[in-house]
Amino acid sequence: MMCEVMPTISEAEGPPGGSGGHGSGSPSQPDADSHFEQLMVSMLEERDRLLDTLRETQETLALTQGKLHEVGHERDSLQRQLNTALPQVWMHPELYRFFFSSLGVFMVSFMVFMF
Repeated sequence: MMCEVMPTISEAEGPPGGSGGHGSGSPSQPDADSHFEQLMVSMLEERDRLLDTLRETQETLALTQGKLHEVGHERDSLQRQLNTALPQVWMHPELYRFFFSSLGVFMVSFMVFMF
């Protein structure tokens, strides 16, 4: 797989000050300084925007983790209530296997009969 690498900004625009043999298309020193200043301002604005987004995302994550923790406690509490309210039935593993394998055969037979 071939990966194309874009030139850096300094390579794309030539050396600062317009000297270096790039001909009349090279930017003058004030233009290069102005462009560099605009680039720095836009980079700082982008950094600030990304930091704000990061802070918001971290706050959302903290809230979500708190809710997850609360829901986990609520689930555990409900599970304890179910365990105390419902009778505990123990079934021998062989009986369990027979019951559910028979139930599966019954369900398949029933579905074939329906169609």
